Amino acid sequence: MLPKNYRLRNEKDIKALFANSKSVFDVGVGLRYKKNQNPHSRFAVVVGIKVSKKAVDRNRIKRRIRGVLEMNIESLCGGYDVVLIARPQVLAMDAKSTRVSVETVLNKAGILKKI
Repeated sequence: MLPKNYRLRNEKDIKALFANSKSVFDVGVGLRYKKNQNPHSRFAVVVGIKVSKKAVDRNRIKRRIRGVLEMNIESLCGGYDVVLIARPQVLAMDAKSTRVSVETVLNKAGILKKI
C-alpha cells in the first residue's frame, strides 16, 4: 500500500489536475501530471467502468498499478501530482506488461528517475 503522503485523495485536487495538466499515454496506461508544492509526488489510479464492468477486474488493475508505484517509490521524483488512467487494453495485459507500460509513461513524463 502506498504511504498516505504519496496518495492523491481529494476530489478537488483530482478535478484540478484533469482541468490543468500535461498528459502522456502508452498502450495500456495514460498519465496526467502537474507540478505541486510538496517535496514528494502524490498518485491516484483511475480505472473507469468502460475498461471493465466487473469491479473485480477494475480492482485487480488498480492493485497492479499501485504495486508498480510501490516497487519504484525510491526512484520517483518529488513535486508532482499524478493520475494514472487505465485504458481498455490493460485488461488483456499480464502483470509484467502492465509494469512495463506504467514505467514507460512515468519515464516519458520525467517522474521516474533513471537508475
